[in-house]
Amino acid sequence: MPLSRIFHPRTRPEIIDQFLRFGAVGGLGFLMDWGTVSLLRTPLGLTTATLIAYFVAATANWFLNRFWTFRLSAASNQHMVLQWLRFLLANSFGFLLNRGMVFLLYATVPLTVRHPVIALAAGALCGMIANFNLSRRLVFRAQTDVTMLEATSSPSGLPDDSTGPHGRND
Repeated sequence: MPLSRIFHPRTRPEIIDQFLRFGAVGGLGFLMDWGTVSLLRTPLGLTTATLIAYFVAATANWFLNRFWTFRLSAASNQHMVLQWLRFLLANSFGFLLNRGMVFLLYATVPLTVRHPVIALAAGALCGMIANFNLSRRLVFRAQTDVTMLEATSSPSGLPDDSTGPHGRND
């Protein structure tokens, strides 16, 4: 298998494998989210606990995704702090979907205030697909030197694997 196929999964089974790993990591992140809300709710209040819990879970998710889900990515040798910040920034849309749903449920469904796990689960599901795509495309991608001509000459926007780094058969 060409190295570029490992760094940039393009086949459906490769992407599905990454998505399943991402989902497993997200499940662990959900448990961290719920645990943090449960731990901090009494001393800090539900709203503050919910906001802090997101960043605790997101940091754990970034770490696990870096070393497991996207472990074969050339992005694994990027500076960790910069990658973590890029992860938080790239997933800010997922954050809005996730916490937007959580706070909407808190405001409209009294049961979720008594049992925040319900709102947290709904929020996690709302942000999952957006976060997967943003993470895969913006955070854990290989750094490639693709010229504009190479990018526009391929239907996928990616260089053809049969050519060398300069678009020629080397």
